[in-house]
Amino acid sequence: MSPDQNLRQKRNNRVKWALFGFAVGMVGVSFAAVPLYDLFCRVTGYGGTTMQASAMPTEIRDRVVEIRFNADQATNLPWSFEPVQNAVDVKVGESGLAFYTAENHAEVPVTGMAVFNVTPLKAGQYFTKVDCFCFTEQELQPGQQMNMPVTFFVDPEFVEDRDMDDVQTITLSYTFYNQNDEDETQLSSLDQ
Repeated sequence: MSPDQNLRQKRNNRVKWALFGFAVGMVGVSFAAVPLYDLFCRVTGYGGTTMQASAMPTEIRDRVVEIRFNADQATNLPWSFEPVQNAVDVKVGESGLAFYTAENHAEVPVTGMAVFNVTPLKAGQYFTKVDCFCFTEQELQPGQQMNMPVTFFVDPEFVEDRDMDDVQTITLSYTFYNQNDEDETQLSSLDQ
């Protein structure tokens, strides 16, 4: 092999390894993107992601906000799921309590997990949950009905943010999803 061919071969090998490293790096970044984005949303409230607190605030403001409740479930979840109340009015910083009810219409136990968001999206950073059924999986036995509470507040800092001046109503939405593949297998066998 001539010196020019040897040099060209070394360059080609470097380019191949660089492209391979780039491809591996991109795969790594794609796997890290979802957890990093989730972390970003939880820290900032971006995308309607609510905050979580272990205690209620000590300050209650005079401003009142209407909190509306919405409920949906995935098509493969044989539950009915709905809010017990459509809306409540709370003062900013005041503890709010709402209930949702779910009932399993299947002949087998079904485990569900709720995901949530808040609209308008910009209010997510101020809507804080202290306790919620959405923090854990919920298993309902055949025919079982369950009332599920959510305790929340609107952070007092909400009043200080001029971008929130136009927000009179916040909607808390939940969607329940079937959590285990085993449940889906049992359910699909019942349909046959």
